[in-house]
Amino acid sequence: VVNKQRKEMASQFFIPSANVTSGGGDAVYVATVPLRATGGPPQLIMSMAYSLNIWNLQHFMVLIKPSSSIPQEVIVFDFQPVNPESAEAAVSIISGKSVPGVVMQRKLKNIPKQRCWMVGSSKGENAMEMAIEFNSSWETDLRVGFHDCRHYTNELVQHLTGEIQIVERLTRSYSI
Repeated sequence: VVNKQRKEMASQFFIPSANVTSGGGDAVYVATVPLRATGGPPQLIMSMAYSLNIWNLQHFMVLIKPSSSIPQEVIVFDFQPVNPESAEAAVSIISGKSVPGVVMQRKLKNIPKQRCWMVGSSKGENAMEMAIEFNSSWETDLRVGFHDCRHYTNELVQHLTGEIQIVERLTRSYSI
């Protein structure tokens, strides 16, 4: 139990590489949540795998916290299937086929306390504008393992901060 608590506490911190800019820009984070599945057995399997900390069944997202002195909401960007809970999407994904994807943008009141890591500061003064510019050129055909939320997170984080292969670095650092 103590070892698990230490790992959970350690998962709140991530040491950026030397190529990250510091100060000035907006704070950039990476967070994970369980993948969603259709109800019944598929959803139960996904939930169990996530509770066992299997990274391959996690959905990765990029969070931006503006550096403004005015308290602001956190903006979340992620890439997922247009209809992530449909049986048709699940069958296509399992068989390795592309499905229509969408880049989502939404707001949170706070940074999540678990499964969320600060990556660094954005290279520019307005990370939101940088993310919107990046998203306008992102190809939205989603294919798991080739062009999915991991690839989106890696490339958006690199665009914002200069950090490379952040998902791989996080999975190596925090796997159990």
